Amino acid sequence: MRKPLRKTWMIASALTLGMAVFTPLQAGATSQETTKDVTIQIEQQIKGTIKNIVGDGINVKGKDGKNYFIGFHKFSEDQIEKMNLVEGQEITVEGSVLKDYAEFYTFEVYKKGLPKEVTAEDLKKLESMFTEIKKFEKEEKYDEVEKMYAAMEKITKPYVLASWQPVSFEQYLDEYGFSEKNIVIKASEKKQLKGIYEEWVKLEKAGKEDKAQEKMDEFYKILQPYLDELYPPTPFDEYMESMEVDIPAEVMTKLKTIYEKAQKADKDNNMELSDQLWGEFYEVINPYFKPIPFEEFIADFDFEISAADKKQLKILYEEATALDKDGKLEQSEAKWDALYKIVDPYFLENKEILISASKLTFKGQTYLPQ
Repeated sequence: MRKPLRKTWMIASALTLGMAVFTPLQAGATSQETTKDVTIQIEQQIKGTIKNIVGDGINVKGKDGKNYFIGFHKFSEDQIEKMNLVEGQEITVEGSVLKDYAEFYTFEVYKKGLPKEVTAEDLKKLESMFTEIKKFEKEEKYDEVEKMYAAMEKITKPYVLASWQPVSFEQYLDEYGFSEKNIVIKASEKKQLKGIYEEWVKLEKAGKEDKAQEKMDEFYKILQPYLDELYPPTPFDEYMESMEVDIPAEVMTKLKTIYEKAQKADKDNNMELSDQLWGEFYEVINPYFKPIPFEEFIADFDFEISAADKKQLKILYEEATALDKDGKLEQSEAKWDALYKIVDPYFLENKEILISASKLTFKGQTYLPQ
């Protein structure tokens, strides 16, 4: 006889027409069981150690040796902040397993960012449109996704504008930190900036986006010299010091010329020229970079590699980096491809399991979404 699974049950809803719906939390299982009278949603429980913390979740090394990404999308920002999670902390997580990262972004998550004044009728429309977006994403119809988001914005924007409380001009300007660098904006220009800012706020509130953008362009045209002073470009010599490369003097002269042209292109917002010049810059400098030792390179992999594969990888790595140094990029690319052909199965085998957390327990405390 098959031994029954031990389950911890949590009632998720009251009895309705003789049918109960339960949400059990069961270690090591993720599925849905349906009987004639009961629908059971089984979630997974994992225990492990926090490897690192990202904005919307944590990476966890499970006690089962597997890697997990735990999404906190069901929790509020305030809750996440108050958790004070730290790397190396042991944690128990309960939640549902997802197939890909897009599944974290549910309508409930989207809805949390909406003003509370949005009516039930509009929420229903938005949910329907959101469902369509998910369908289009699966079908890779990204133009349709964009159109649908634009249509949703038409519904939400009046609510957003009505609830928007713009910061005062003084606070807006203070956030740049000019005073910390003792940068003083001329009184006449400050007065002008304040007038433009207040006009921009009115135009934004009125939904006149194009005119509002014109005002903001006008605002930054006046502010730009002060921003240049606040964020001066890094001098070439200082930039090169951070590189820790040994480059001949004649090459340094060439690099300096390209660097200064690239900086000017950045300042002029000439992105095409900027990309071209930075490409030239790194094409010149790349042969002088010393590759990190193979042992250091492989240490970044969060999994064990067999001795035979490691030996082969070392040969490929050293050949690839040598070819890179000689500027033989096509040949080096073939070596890198061969290297990752060996490594990719390891990455696949150790791929993170995605879990949307519905309960967190650590330091003797339990957290549930609010």
